[in-house]
Amino acid sequence: MVYRRFLCIKDAVACINDKVDLIAVILSISLPQTTRGTDYVCKLKIIDESHPEIPVHVFAQEIDYLPFVAAVGDIIHLSRVVMRIYEGDVYAIFNKRFSSFALYDGKDVENFQPYQVLLRYEARKHDAMIIAGLRKWLASSHVIDEPNFSLLKEINEVGLVNLVCKVLHICKTTDDKWMAFIWDGTDVPPISIYKKPEDEEHNPLPLHFKPLPSSGDVLHTFPTVGTILRLIFDVECMPYILQLLKVRQWFKLFCVECKVHEGLWYGVFTSYSKIQDIPNVDILILERQSNYDCRSLGNLDRMPSWSFPWPSKITVVTFFLKHIEID
Repeated sequence: MVYRRFLCIKDAVACINDKVDLIAVILSISLPQTTRGTDYVCKLKIIDESHPEIPVHVFAQEIDYLPFVAAVGDIIHLSRVVMRIYEGDVYAIFNKRFSSFALYDGKDVENFQPYQVLLRYEARKHDAMIIAGLRKWLASSHVIDEPNFSLLKEINEVGLVNLVCKVLHICKTTDDKWMAFIWDGTDVPPISIYKKPEDEEHNPLPLHFKPLPSSGDVLHTFPTVGTILRLIFDVECMPYILQLLKVRQWFKLFCVECKVHEGLWYGVFTSYSKIQDIPNVDILILERQSNYDCRSLGNLDRMPSWSFPWPSKITVVTFFLKHIEID
């Protein structure tokens, strides 16, 4: 097996069964899954300016040895990955025994220090020049398509949505599943409930879909304006998710299933969902925080935006005119 130090993707796809080094932009990353044995695997899609995207299958004995990609558009240096072909499609295999990687911010033009490295990784003096070139190309291209993100108040039907939310709390439910409380400062719309009054007497609707945190100290940290949505994690790789999630930080959540349980909205994070860290200066965060700050100023604005009838902010004064008849 030949080891080729550094190749662009265009040249690497011709080196089937060889070991190569690649430096490329990350287009997507899947959640980890367990293999038929005891290993973990996640799948990346990478691209550079020489060639369309190719898949990379990353295998690791421990979940901590997988890449924790902070954001789509970040740069990965893959060392000693093996090029393979299956039914005409070329892909790269990251071997847990001899491959290594390093992750770099895709936008920071001045920082050339990786934010995650595998122990076997060895940097080279020419890496910074290649990374700088990829950052310049990425900034001027449109290879990263930003999807539309919904506010909680814009959810109007059961289905998949992309959200930008702040994680307020993470805990386990009574059925031993992990759950996060997320928030963006807006109110989810009300749900029509079709139930007979006699049924309500014997089987009343719940006030909460899942129990609230038992600690009063936790509840006191929750905002007083906006819906706090419960997000249930229906995935096997929770150790990986828990390392990504941080309380009181904002995240982009992709392909979250919005569902309704007896008149209450909730979200489900599945194996098809994705999560991405987001800097505090992002315009999506600033818009949501500004909306919350404005609503927090007055008592009327604290009311759910779907309240009806909405109280008037104008003081109404009625003037009575006395009619006098003069002969």
